[in-house]
Amino acid sequence: MRAGFPDFRLGNVLATSFTGTLSERHGTAVERIPTPLRLCDWLAVNGLAVDSCTTAQLDLARELRESIHAAATAAALQNALPVSAVHVINDRSAQGRAAAVLTPEGKRRWQLSSASCVEDALSVIAADAISIIAGERDGKLALCASPTCQAAFFDTSRSRTRKWCDMNTCGNRQKKARFHANQRNRSAE
Repeated sequence: MRAGFPDFRLGNVLATSFTGTLSERHGTAVERIPTPLRLCDWLAVNGLAVDSCTTAQLDLARELRESIHAAATAAALQNALPVSAVHVINDRSAQGRAAAVLTPEGKRRWQLSSASCVEDALSVIAADAISIIAGERDGKLALCASPTCQAAFFDTSRSRTRKWCDMNTCGNRQKKARFHANQRNRSAE
């Protein structure tokens, strides 16, 4: 990983992990893919390694990220999906040349050819977004309870009542705030 950049927030669902490359959307936003090389890093960490990325391809990736976020947020709130977001997701999905392959463990994995480009990787992310927004996977879309985050995440917990996009960041921050508030209240008594 390249020094000087914020760490990636990795999850179990490719599409919502991708939307997490911009966090704290309702606070002080943290951009985790500020450069084309950083997008290459994120793709490699997620099994979609490409050799290079241009500024134009980074712009396509960010447009897809924001479209997935908008559509996932609408789906989590049970609102109509934004037409422009659906168009971008479908367009990116159709432009790629990735292949689904079966691993020896019986899992599906996406494989890019040696000549793959960013658009191929983006098509995989778009296809993953389509599967979760369309309700094809076991789980539900939800929004982080943190008022500064409100990231869309895919809840696969047994009860489907998870509150935080990431317990190690948003969840811990909220628990610490509650703890400190309780401490202040006790000392004021």
